[in-house]
Amino acid sequence: MILTLAGGVGAARMLAGLMQVVPHDELTAVVNVGDDLELHGLRISPDLDTITYTLAGAINPETGWGLVDESWQARTMLEQYGGVSWFGLGDRDLGTHLYRTQRLSEGADLATVTAEITEAWGLGVRLLPVTCDALRTRVTLAADDPSTSEFPCLSAGSEISFQEYFVQRHHGVPVSSIRFAGAENARPTEGVLEAIATATTIVIAPSNPLVSIDPVLVVPGVNDAVISRRDQVVAVSPIVAGSALKGPADRLMRELGHEPTVVGVARIYRDIAATLVIDEADVASAAAVEAEGMRCVVTPTVMDTPERAAALARVVIGAQS
Repeated sequence: MILTLAGGVGAARMLAGLMQVVPHDELTAVVNVGDDLELHGLRISPDLDTITYTLAGAINPETGWGLVDESWQARTMLEQYGGVSWFGLGDRDLGTHLYRTQRLSEGADLATVTAEITEAWGLGVRLLPVTCDALRTRVTLAADDPSTSEFPCLSAGSEISFQEYFVQRHHGVPVSSIRFAGAENARPTEGVLEAIATATTIVIAPSNPLVSIDPVLVVPGVNDAVISRRDQVVAVSPIVAGSALKGPADRLMRELGHEPTVVGVARIYRDIAATLVIDEADVASAAAVEAEGMRCVVTPTVMDTPERAAALARVVIGAQS
């Protein structure tokens, strides 16, 4: 069984590549829920949904999130009423959140609902939210955030939800710290620790280390379980030539005191992963990565076609030290 620690878009593409080279029922992903939010009375799980829609071939290819050929009539009505519309929910996407919210209100836990959703899409892959308990990523601003027509002014030191930072403010304001509210009381979803213990290979997807992978590892017991399997853990760098391919990973690393390079990624992961896969653009840094105590594998890592995603998946599976 191949286990992937997963965030959103990068993880979804990694899993799509793995699905091409590994039987679907041999794939498990432990997924970040720190990005989850409640909005319009609905429970929204962005990373779980991005992965589900991607693996189902239904993702919007232009955005990397949401559904292809979506309509936006509900959002248009919200805007007409002056309601909250900064977090875009398409009409079909709303159906997912309505179903999730209904099932949670009936007493099902998030893992059960996620399994029902993935079964309805016919995926065959097991997606496990890292916890079914409340865990939310919170971001503290490092500088004043001037008022605009979209959102109120916030001063340095203000703490906001991840989605307010990422979507409402377009991850455009500097950050001084991140915390994971509820982590101390969160329990790993049933099956998570067993999956880590029994996986033949554990893949850390090319997701943001600080806001996609850390909220997975912060759940009590998960980090220690991964450390105990370090020799079987292969991380894929989300940084290529000093930049993130998508999202604010490079800026967040810099703002929070990490070097936004593959060497910086190695320093973050060296205690939990024996191998780091980096892009050919960073081949000159391979020796520096290995100096951090990790085996370094150099290969194309940009998954801009299904063929390249599958090629990376084959390398990752074969990269275990």
